[in-house]
Amino acid sequence: MSLNKVMLIGNLGRDPEIRHLESGVVNSTFTLATSERYRDRTTGETKEQTEWHNIVCWRQLAEFTENYLKKGTQVYVEGKLRSRSYNDQNGNTRYITEIVADTIQLLGRKSDNNTAAPAQAAPVAAQPRPAVTKPIVDEGDDLPF
Repeated sequence: MSLNKVMLIGNLGRDPEIRHLESGVVNSTFTLATSERYRDRTTGETKEQTEWHNIVCWRQLAEFTENYLKKGTQVYVEGKLRSRSYNDQNGNTRYITEIVADTIQLLGRKSDNNTAAPAQAAPVAAQPRPAVTKPIVDEGDDLPF
């Protein structure tokens, strides 16, 4: 068994870059900043460390980012980690790590987002998940656990 799951809360570092492919599929990419604050043990001063994440969205989720996200928007992103390599213009091999998003949810106050999404637009998931209302109980066996 294995698990590849990433959950982030942060702010967009730039407006999403949207691409409409010839096949009709929509793709969007953007950067997400997550920050961690800590107190330096030697000086006692509060420091902040920011990490930048490359986020990739496809299809309906990419359309959602096109319509509702902009630089500075605070969002929750859930997805999976993907690493890939490519050759740059000079022929050098470059490596990149990305988060392929499955779910994006707008956070923060409505005043933070000039174009607030309708209630049903967040969270947006690539595949609908069935709602579990009540656990399934099999009362037909005599197992002690």
